[in-house]
Amino acid sequence: MSRMSELEIGATPAPTTPGLDDEARDLGFGAVVSREHNQRLLNPDGSFNVARSGLGLLETLAPYQQLLTTSWPGFLGVVTVIYFAFNLLFALAYLAAGSHALLGPDPATTGGAFARAFFFSVQTFATIGYGQIGPNGVAANSIVTVEALTGLMFQALATGLLFARFSRPSASILFSRHAIIAPYRDGLSLQFRIANRRRSEIVQVEAQVLFSAMQPDGRGGLVRRYIPLPLERNSVTFFPLSWTIVHPIDASSPFAGRTPQSLAEAEAEILVLLSGIDETYEQTVHARSSYRADEIRWNARFTSIFVRTDAKAQLSVDISRLHDIDTVNDIDTGIG
Repeated sequence: MSRMSELEIGATPAPTTPGLDDEARDLGFGAVVSREHNQRLLNPDGSFNVARSGLGLLETLAPYQQLLTTSWPGFLGVVTVIYFAFNLLFALAYLAAGSHALLGPDPATTGGAFARAFFFSVQTFATIGYGQIGPNGVAANSIVTVEALTGLMFQALATGLLFARFSRPSASILFSRHAIIAPYRDGLSLQFRIANRRRSEIVQVEAQVLFSAMQPDGRGGLVRRYIPLPLERNSVTFFPLSWTIVHPIDASSPFAGRTPQSLAEAEAEILVLLSGIDETYEQTVHARSSYRADEIRWNARFTSIFVRTDAKAQLSVDISRLHDIDTVNDIDTGIG
């Protein structure tokens, strides 16, 4: 596979980024975070290592946001737990109303008094109403009234959240597990690969990559600096396959003169921000990730992920190979 194929087509050259002053390089992390040590700024999944406190319980938990952004197993698990909790609570309420609060088949036929109350609660909560079991008395009918309203609200909220999760545009970008220092033209480069997990297409994908490391602040202390990395290409028009993002390392690069040890000592971190347009929703989506010094592999080259069985076969990529790298033995570990 040629180098142009590996880096993908439809790209535009990245303009050289001029130097920025310290305030412009802050990125919103603030001076306190910029002076912290041993703290990863951005997790590989795109989340930030910042804990917020001092808010109310609902504001801290943010249940709507949590249910909207959690995984599908997590979402279904929470809905199921709440569903059973409500029905157990109302079953106990029917039992507390007395032995004659429910009319119908003998409790022994449904597994006992509690089981009968639970199954009646399920029917009421879901507005099924088979008619075999019915409420008797003011207390039982009052509980039915409250449960019917609770069930309607629960179903409306669960349905709304389910629809919002399906309709919410989001990028599912797979980042290579490691970034690499690889041969590039007559020198070296920093590289990492990305691919789209979903069948939906993302177009006009743009990448912004920054180098972050602790540096002397001129007053005897250390401060974290942020330096934009010029890329061989900072955008691709089409993203049907994979994209290897390349930062050429030259004399002006913050990687010049660096070694694996010096990057680790400076607590270096590569911050990555991607944005593109999801064709399905026609909305902009974002993805974030980062690489620490120990997640950069030196003397390496990415293994090709392109697959073609014969000359007439459709070109495809094997996403499972996205993380695969080969060792290169003819380059130095230091960058001069």
